[in-house]
Order: sequence, then structure tokens, then C-alpha cells
Amino acid sequence: MARLAAFSPAVKTLDESIARAQTAERLGYESIWTSQLPDARDASLVLAAYAYATKRVGLGTGVLPIYTRHPTAMAQMAATLDELSGGRFILGIGVSHKVTVESMWGLRLDRPVDAMREYLDIVRTSLRDGSCAIDGELSSARWAYSGPRRPDLPIMISALNPRMLELAGERADGVVLWMCSPGYIRDHVVPGVTAGRQKAGKSLEGFEIVAPVPVCLTTDRAAAHAVFRQTVERYANLPYYRKMMDASGFAAELASGDIGERMLDEYAGIGDEAQVRDAIRRYREAGATLPAAGPFGGHKGGAGFEATLEAAAGA
Repeated sequence: MARLAAFSPAVKTLDESIARAQTAERLGYESIWTSQLPDARDASLVLAAYAYATKRVGLGTGVLPIYTRHPTAMAQMAATLDELSGGRFILGIGVSHKVTVESMWGLRLDRPVDAMREYLDIVRTSLRDGSCAIDGELSSARWAYSGPRRPDLPIMISALNPRMLELAGERADGVVLWMCSPGYIRDHVVPGVTAGRQKAGKSLEGFEIVAPVPVCLTTDRAAAHAVFRQTVERYANLPYYRKMMDASGFAAELASGDIGERMLDEYAGIGDEAQVRDAIRRYREAGATLPAAGPFGGHKGGAGFEATLEAAAGA
């Protein structure tokens, strides 16, 4: 099986979420990733439940927002979750969005690249050295961690724009994407992280590009397109994603409100097994080192999570 991950935010019941993680492990997936939604369960605790219910599969956050945890608290959580999972945890962090950070949490999203750089430095130093003394403009920490820790625990950041992609290449172990088309990965993500790696005197070898791929094994493509169209519309209303989608060649469709099959099929694998697998291959060929199959349903023709994940496993 080629390298492949599963992307599965927690669903309605925790038992079903755990069962999905176990399914991904049984099918041979390398890792399972979950995101932190503003109105959903704490993703780190969900992964703790996955850790106890699985034995081998890696566990990644794709991603946790930096503004809800001080970087020392993030380091504590990461080290603890890595310890209880037996060294299987992968930390993915991101800045989230202005509407969430400022309107929902009452905080300020200012200078996101600088904020991420300082935050990442504190988390990285704390996990590597067991302590840090960093006085930044936006984040500071003078502390020590006495618990078990893995100094080289992988830390990845969410990035879409050139400056954040370059920061990922320079200082992180990888980048975690979302709603990135294969074309955007090829034309923007890979060059952006490459520039950062070169700045740090490193090659791309060992650098992870995690790309969630929405997939749906279905007998009703039109109904599945209708479901996925709602997802695209929702993220197109967020400035970071809209800028990326426009740069991906879909500005006209989004401006007119006419999101057609061409755009939907560029982002997702919808249809039979061949169409599901083809989408994953396209992401892989564009430069994603770790495509992450993200099954979705929501319509009568959908085959369901397990069948879709099983179909994707053949890519």
C-alpha cells in the first residue's frame, strides 16, 4: 500500500469516531488525522481515545488553533499525548481565521506569520530541550517541562499563502493543507516550502506535505456533488481559502456563484472506486507526500465511511 492517511473529524458519537479510527488501522492506513472544529469535541482528547483503541496507526492534528492554548500548554499536551500513544503523535497547528479568533473568541489575529513563528519556536524548543527562555513580541515563555518527551516529535503547520508556506519549509517538519487543489499544491505549495527549505539549508527530503482529499464512493454523483458543493461554498467565504481558490483558477466560478462539476471534481474524488482512487493519485502526483482520504456522505447513494476508505486504500 502506497503511503496514505485518513482524515476523519469526530462524528456524532465518540464510539463511532473510535470505530472509524480502528477501521483506518485495520485497512493499513499510515495515520489518522482530525481537525479542531470551533463547536466540536476537543481534538486532542479525541486522539487520546483513539490512542487507547488502536496499536499502530499514527495520530495527527490537522490542525489545532494556536490562539486557544499558550505554546507551553500546547507542548504539554503534545508530549503527554505522544507518551500515552507510545510515540505515535504528530502535532499540527494553525492560526485559524479572523472570524473565529476575533468574533468568536474575542482575541486578536494580528501578524499571523510572525505569531506562528514565535509560537512554533517555543513549542519546538520546549519539546527538544525540555525548557525554553524566549521573549517574543507576541508569545513568550520561560519554563521547563519535567515529563517524558520525544525531542524530535514532528511539528507541522497549516499554511496556504507564500509567507506561511516558506515558514513551514524553514522551521516545521511539514505542512498540513485543506481544500488545496492538486494544481495549487504543484504551483504554490511545493515552490513555497522549497524556498523555506533552501533558506534553512535543507532539501525537501523528509518534509511532509499532508493533503486531505475529500472522497465519496457513491452511485449518485449529482447528490454527492450537491453535498460537497456546500463545503466548498462554506470555505470560499473565508478569506484565506478564497484567495487560494481564486489563485487555483476558480475565481470566475466563485464570483458568479456557479460552482460546477469541474471545480468539484478537481478537489474531490466522487463516484466509483476508480474515481476515488484517481483523485488520490492526482494529489500524490502534484507533490503531496501524504494524501489523507477524507470520506464524506450525506446522501442516499453514498456507500459509507468504511466502503469509501476501503476503496481509497487501493490508490
